[in-house]
Amino acid sequence: MVKLVLILGDQLSEEVSALREADKACDVVVMAEVADEAGYVPHHPKKIAFIFAAMRKFARQLEEAGWQVRYTRLDDDGNSGSIAGELLRRADETGAKEVIATEPGEWRLISALEDVPIPVHQFPDDRFLCAHDEFDDWAEGRKELRMEYFYRQMRRKTGLLMEDDKPAGGKWNFDHDNRKPAPDDVDFGGPMHFTPDDTVEEVLDLVEARFGENFGTLRPFWFATDQGQARRALSHFIKQALPRFGDYQDAMLQENRFLYHSVISMYLNAGLLGWREVCEAAEAAWRSGDAPINAVEGFIRQIIGWREYMRGIYFREGPEYTARNILRYDRSLPAFYWTAETDMLCVAKAVEQTREEAYAHHIQRLMITGNFALLAGIDPAEVHEWYLAVYADAYEWVEAPNVIGMSQFADGGIVGSKPYVSGGNYINKMSDYCGDCAYSVSKKTGEGACPFNLLYWGFLDRHRDRFEKNPRMAQMYRTWDKMDAERRRTVLADAAAVLERLDAGDRV
Repeated sequence: MVKLVLILGDQLSEEVSALREADKACDVVVMAEVADEAGYVPHHPKKIAFIFAAMRKFARQLEEAGWQVRYTRLDDDGNSGSIAGELLRRADETGAKEVIATEPGEWRLISALEDVPIPVHQFPDDRFLCAHDEFDDWAEGRKELRMEYFYRQMRRKTGLLMEDDKPAGGKWNFDHDNRKPAPDDVDFGGPMHFTPDDTVEEVLDLVEARFGENFGTLRPFWFATDQGQARRALSHFIKQALPRFGDYQDAMLQENRFLYHSVISMYLNAGLLGWREVCEAAEAAWRSGDAPINAVEGFIRQIIGWREYMRGIYFREGPEYTARNILRYDRSLPAFYWTAETDMLCVAKAVEQTREEAYAHHIQRLMITGNFALLAGIDPAEVHEWYLAVYADAYEWVEAPNVIGMSQFADGGIVGSKPYVSGGNYINKMSDYCGDCAYSVSKKTGEGACPFNLLYWGFLDRHRDRFEKNPRMAQMYRTWDKMDAERRRTVLADAAAVLERLDAGDRV
């Protein structure tokens, strides 16, 4: 009996469980570009184009491998506009009575498949290292779900950077070596760029016509859109950038958007690369002496540590996780997150880069746009939807815990033991933004004082009852308490004035 095999736009791998469970001789693969998925948030046009182009190429790859594929393009006549609708349409065409699927990475889609009026069997997405039940077993009974301990378990499980059951180099974590400020010169030209072929150009025209009003610049478009290109991009990074990635992974520069970052997360998250091939390539560079251990360990930790941990948190916490708001924030997301029209140069540059590249690295996301939102009391649901919309690598399973948990502390400390907040000094240390900013990072109060400085102290004062007993924040409160009382009053008044300008829609 014919079964339908659903392949989603972030499941572009022949290793997905749905294909293993299917019979190539009789089952029919269903892939579809649908309005529901392209529009549930206003996705960056580059993200939509990347997924559609990669889907079309993967569909051809499956056909060449002998699969029968029913592919729906966004502008096809009869496109129902939803995954569920396309499954029903293809079931009517083929006589199929059931569907095989790999579990989606969003509760929204899992629920939609459960509601399809024909049976949909959702198999685990075992492209990931850690299954849901394994993560739950690790988490059970722990007072704190700290990523570091999960990461060590994944290192032992994989054997990556291990020597006789001990961490290579004598330490699990070399993060202390990976916090150097921005270098004077960067000798890496950035991630590998690919010239759009006919398939990509066709998609770009479609996306331009249908999503041209979305936030984000579509062209020039340089992403890899098939497995071969993604592997070339990985090799380029391993050879050219990985050796210095660790040192400067937290640094930020106005005129260099990529520094030594890999920019492969979109390929990993869509299925064009797998975690194992990526990590083994990095480990091989260390073992051959081509990259230092601090760089390789830091890179591998992002993949088998943070990436897997975030997925574990998302599925453990359930569908309501994105509604968490422990700090009870309700301020609207400022317009400059879409326009970049702000006098805070660091924020303007991060938003400009996001608009043009559908990419910003983790410190720009965490300590610039995320830090400001947390300091300013922005509704975390709005912050979450912004991140989900604007980045090419954003899927809810990885984006939501990074934003709701790590960036906005809206989950009350499940992901982070303290909120990731800082004043302007950290930004000044790690970037070249502050020197050209309209605000003075060294000015603590009065006209021209850096809003990050003012809002930082305002945040601490506002949430004192919650955080003053946190051992990682005690020093901050001691510093605040040592300030002259009049200065504290001035700081808080100036911080309130910044928020009043935000609320009024005035330029900040």
